[in-house]
Amino acid sequence: MFPEKEPIYRFTHRLRSRYGETDQMGYVYYGRYLEYFEESRTEMIRSLGFPYTKLEESGIMLPVIHTEVDYKAPVYYDELMKVEVLLFDTPTVRLETYYKVFTDRREQPHILGNVNLCFMKEETRKPCRAPAEFMDSLTAAINS
Repeated sequence: MFPEKEPIYRFTHRLRSRYGETDQMGYVYYGRYLEYFEESRTEMIRSLGFPYTKLEESGIMLPVIHTEVDYKAPVYYDELMKVEVLLFDTPTVRLETYYKVFTDRREQPHILGNVNLCFMKEETRKPCRAPAEFMDSLTAAINS
């Protein structure tokens, strides 16, 4: 699932699992991880100084076109999670994001994930290149 090279950018977001996100076994419900990935990706983009709202205001949408999740070990109710968002390639038309979900209970990741998004012009609903401002922000973060 992950490319066999070092990431060019890494961002970490922390969040805690809530009671309503768990199933009868006390595990975080499997579908929630995509929401955790979205929250973490949103915060990564915000940390670049280029929040989703700025993309949308400039007429760019970022729909999901592919997801993949590999469940290694459950996360329980009220556990603090560290979600790493990894970029291995500079985005062009696609933004390919990878995820590792950790807790203090385990050294290895509980969850591995991949979400691919496509930069799209809102008006035409056609794919487009990542906006120059976004790329400038990402390049600055990568080089810092």
